[in-house]
Amino acid sequence: MDKPSPTARARAAKRAGRGAVTLSDVAAAAEVAPITVSRAINRPESVSDALRARIRAAIDTLGYVPNRMAGALASAKTGVIPVIVPSLSNVVFVEVIEGIQETIETRGYQMLLGSTDYDLDREAALAATLLGWAPPGMLIAGLRHLPRTATLLRNAGVPVVEFMEHGARCIDMNVGLSHYRAGAAMAEHLLTRGYRRIGFVGVRVRDDYRACQRYEGMHRRILEVGGAEDVLFDYSGGVGQDIGWRALGDVLAMRPVIDALFFANDEMAVGAILRAQRDGIAVPGRIAIAGFNGLPMSALVTPALTTIISPRKLIGRRAAELLLARIAGERPARRRFDVGFRLEVREST
Repeated sequence: MDKPSPTARARAAKRAGRGAVTLSDVAAAAEVAPITVSRAINRPESVSDALRARIRAAIDTLGYVPNRMAGALASAKTGVIPVIVPSLSNVVFVEVIEGIQETIETRGYQMLLGSTDYDLDREAALAATLLGWAPPGMLIAGLRHLPRTATLLRNAGVPVVEFMEHGARCIDMNVGLSHYRAGAAMAEHLLTRGYRRIGFVGVRVRDDYRACQRYEGMHRRILEVGGAEDVLFDYSGGVGQDIGWRALGDVLAMRPVIDALFFANDEMAVGAILRAQRDGIAVPGRIAIAGFNGLPMSALVTPALTTIISPRKLIGRRAAELLLARIAGERPARRRFDVGFRLEVREST
């Protein structure tokens, strides 16, 4: 794709944060007439390749989203709030979604749900499509997006809440917890209990970057304390208890010195505990096992699982409340909320 012209970049910088980008803005940045931009979008075959590429570069730079409600008033907003999450198979997001849905329905809104499967390109496409239906606001998981997605959200002219993690920078508003500090807290607990060879188990950890943040927090704390080491076990695919079941056998075969495992989520950790029961492996006598999320199942297995409890439903409610306040024209005193977490120490460590 052609790089945006200096004119387009200058206009993008000048108008950042000034409300929704218009077709006229794109036309001015691409130095063409608005009707030419309209043709490039609606009848691309009627515009030359070079001109189409120039218009596309301006669109990407400005974060323009064609309004699919072209027959309605330009200021029209739907009663649907888009919610974009990384996964619908991960039970963690179910409670977050419930918190969002329960909150927005009391104010007469409905939820439109999209899943990215941890794919940032898919997230960009979803954001562009959903914003094209003129929603009054948007809720999107995470703080890490492709530059073009961030531009879309920043220039959409509607309030946006990023949820699930808490960070220093956000596009508009933010509700979540520090996954880095959660990982450090689990490392501190395991080190205090005397464990010195600690493994972290996840799936596509670099894509599931919140899990990656937990690993980095654990890794850094272990380095700071000294006298211990960690190993990352990163699986390329699989889900839940199946991964935990496999991982316990793999870890003990490949690295028998490992004396504790911190799993990216409770489902995996429960799978490992079930494998240990079948194989007669003492937990925590031979190996300690810990998880993350605080799912109900974590307290029901034997031994009960040590985990970090994330307030998932609270995250959903607080994110929705913050968005609704802005939609109503209010100015919240705070734009960023750290909901925190709780380390629940149980028998498995």
